[in-house]
Amino acid sequence: MKKKLAPVSAAALAAAIALAGCAATSSAPDSSPAPESSMPGMDHHGSGESTDTPAADHNSADTMFAQMMIPHHEQAVTMSDLMLAKEGLDPQIEELATKIKAAQGPEIEKMDEWLEAWDEPREMPGHSMEMDGMLSDEDLAALESAQGTDAAKLFLSQMIEHHDGAVKMAEEEAASGSNPTAVKLAEDIIASQNAEIAEMQNLLQGLA
Repeated sequence: MKKKLAPVSAAALAAAIALAGCAATSSAPDSSPAPESSMPGMDHHGSGESTDTPAADHNSADTMFAQMMIPHHEQAVTMSDLMLAKEGLDPQIEELATKIKAAQGPEIEKMDEWLEAWDEPREMPGHSMEMDGMLSDEDLAALESAQGTDAAKLFLSQMIEHHDGAVKMAEEEAASGSNPTAVKLAEDIIASQNAEIAEMQNLLQGLA
């Protein structure tokens, strides 16, 4: 059985970024930043504005943010899919799971585009860091097997923890990142997922 590792604290993540070196790197001769704009699917509040792939100028904090947030988002999508596959799902939980999946799926695609544009790997080479809020295999299995109100309670409690971990990583990017588009996404995640945490806490209280 895979054991759930202790989550990385914000301080530990900051230390990892410092060790990686925060000096900005560029893979393009022209270092002039591209105009900043909002990303499709990035704004959880549905602005609908579009953007191009961000300029290649970035630092190690931007790279680590994308490399860590992609698998973090992928697990949130998996959790949402597990709930949406259940019969007799509470309409409020169904709406929430659908909203999370619809928001984070496009963000994964956008961060993949960033890493490709930055000529950075999708995974952190030489790193085996566990991220705040990530569920273990056992946690996911419990969510998959749970039914009814028990499933709703488990999903909400797990997703609250998961969102909290994403907010911590986004706060680190907002403080240390240099790419304006990546920093903007981090700020959007902080705002939107904190709002969803409050929503889920209210739903959880209603199920008690």
